[in-house]
Amino acid sequence: MRLRSDIFVSALVRRLFARGDFAAVEHKGEEQAGAIFIRQRFRDGSETLYAPAPQSLFDEEESGTRLFEIRIERKEPQEIRETLDRELKFDPDLWIVELETDDIGDIVPFAGFRANPLD
Repeated sequence: MRLRSDIFVSALVRRLFARGDFAAVEHKGEEQAGAIFIRQRFRDGSETLYAPAPQSLFDEEESGTRLFEIRIERKEPQEIRETLDRELKFDPDLWIVELETDDIGDIVPFAGFRANPLD
């Protein structure tokens, strides 16, 4: 069984604040199973967008976890905004979480790259 979206987002925001970084929910989606997009802002003004990993990257053991992949890496905020606007037209129930931190590798589980930090 998969962790509810609202609980996952709440835990993510709390962990960022506990580290002294900033996090905010830019768009609240469906509480039970809304897709979660993460917008990471860097000090130089660039941004990276993380999206839910495709189901094909999950094995049976990971079927209940949330894994992310990099959708757009270190681009201008306008490009990220345009992508998110398109995603919102397709799925208005998604979540957008904005993070201001240099590294999210110890907080966000990535598909195929690193061990899940939430385990």
